[in-house]
Amino acid sequence: MCCHAVPRNFRLLEELEHGEKGIGDGTVSYGMDDGDDIYMRSWTGTIIGPHNSMHEGQIYQLKLFCDKDYPEKPPSVRFHSRINMACVNHETGVVIS
Repeated sequence: MCCHAVPRNFRLLEELEHGEKGIGDGTVSYGMDDGDDIYMRSWTGTIIGPHNSMHEGQIYQLKLFCDKDYPEKPPSVRFHSRINMACVNHETGVVIS
């Protein structure tokens, strides 16, 4: 049995469509940082902290970068907003994998 990988740009176009349509509960939104970037590398995102959590009501801004190896390799993610999470470097905002 063979499985065919979806080309990178097709995958990113699908994800962009989901981000623009606001699929989900509305607590996460994302889109292209630069609409002229034909490689679709640079993205921005916003997360609204979930109810009944220490992040409730907080709004967090993020930057995402999808390298040429995406989706085989996850994007790099950096919070622009300060956030207190063990998986985020407190100085740089970079999500630690």
